[in-house]
Amino acid sequence: MGSALPKAALPKAARRGLADEAADLVREAILAGLFPPGAPLREVELATHLGISRGSVRQGLAELEHEGLIRTGWHRATTVIEVRTEDVEEVYALRAALDRLAATTARRSAGTADFAELDRLVDAMDTECRATADSRRLVALDIAFHDQIYAAAGNGRLTTAWHAIRSQIHLFQLRRVESGYDHYRARVVDEHRELAALLRDGDVRTLARKAEEHVDSARRSLLAGLPNASPTSP
Repeated sequence: MGSALPKAALPKAARRGLADEAADLVREAILAGLFPPGAPLREVELATHLGISRGSVRQGLAELEHEGLIRTGWHRATTVIEVRTEDVEEVYALRAALDRLAATTARRSAGTADFAELDRLVDAMDTECRATADSRRLVALDIAFHDQIYAAAGNGRLTTAWHAIRSQIHLFQLRRVESGYDHYRARVVDEHRELAALLRDGDVRTLARKAEEHVDSARRSLLAGLPNASPTSP
């Protein structure tokens, strides 16, 4: 039986290994603070530094633009996103809805290994707070905790939605810590430990409320550190 597809109906599969690697390396550099919010990302310089073609860099940057981590446009410089009030409000409103659904879904589907990993991450946060208190390491553990909740929920489309805003959340959380580290450090362990306990055997309504409150607390704390922003806006 012949093919149902006409000739040339599908393009050849692209080899995107280097583009993915470029995206990963630039993303890591942004989250490490090497390219702060608003910093330009020059294609030629990145290609030279990474030792790959401009085409691979261009594809990698397109991936980061899709994640919302950078902004670009026609006849416009490519830059790391700024942490603006309107962006924070939009992203955290979406995150609150996603986190609520992820938590309540994980409450029904999570297993022993999931709970053990959540406990391990909270313990690592506690250790970090008591030891070197590396703010970037602490935020990375925070993001990993929420990654685990989405993984435990077992909903592929929900996880895809999380990953669409994950890089922005990570950058915004770093900005939050930068403007109010003591406040973050004082709350991060207890808030995540409470979520872990509720996920294990808590009331679903209480879990849903606490998941949203956790996000709203982060939103208000971040906005309090931005100029001309109201941390109490809904």
